[in-house]
Amino acid sequence: MAGVPGERGPGPAAGEQLQQQNASCQVFRERSATGKPQQGFFSSFFTKNQKCQLMLLTTLATNPYVKLLLDAMKHSGCAVQKERHFSCEDCNGNVSGGFDASSSQIVLCQNNIGNQAHMSRVVTHELIHAFDHCRAHVDWFTNVRHLACSEIRAANLSGDCSLVNEMFRLHFGLKQHHQVCVRDRAILSILAIRNINKEEAQKAVDEVFESCFDDLEPFGRIPHNKTYARYAHRDFQNRDRYYSNI
Repeated sequence: MAGVPGERGPGPAAGEQLQQQNASCQVFRERSATGKPQQGFFSSFFTKNQKCQLMLLTTLATNPYVKLLLDAMKHSGCAVQKERHFSCEDCNGNVSGGFDASSSQIVLCQNNIGNQAHMSRVVTHELIHAFDHCRAHVDWFTNVRHLACSEIRAANLSGDCSLVNEMFRLHFGLKQHHQVCVRDRAILSILAIRNINKEEAQKAVDEVFESCFDDLEPFGRIPHNKTYARYAHRDFQNRDRYYSNI
């Protein structure tokens, strides 16, 4: 479980599928083999589910980080569909969301996402995982260095480590603070979804940090705020038009 649709290689063997499903269920409750939540007939009428769905719609329509990522996914042949690739569910612990690679679905933890800004950060973070899933053969379940790389990119490019968010966490004033935040957030994400110790997570992050921190696709820059994200989206659209005219 980490961060949506894409043309993938051959599916995993039965044993690997079971391992993947078990890993998913540690964090996301009652997910069936197809990745769909097992919900009752009236579940869609629950207030927190409705709230989650409405916040998701707003994020997809208005957030510049998300709009760029949706364009990039479509450009890469992995168009995202709201009904197919997003699912609002209750989750265990304090997890806010995740990318279920076995079903190419983004899970949004409706019991832990409390406001619109939080929803936008979670969707952005998970769409970066989805973008990585689309463009590369990421071994989410057995190669922790692959997972570490995508978590570094998600922390770096999603706004998780923006100055405002770090001030709310009472973390600021350090030299190279953005890099420190990205490293720390990547380690925390790995520990939340993998049964490994902190030293193993740190080692995986440190081994790939430089190259993955410098991989800024599809933004082309670190979008420290929405203004930077809008500029990045404009540049992406212009780049797409340029290549289509060659």
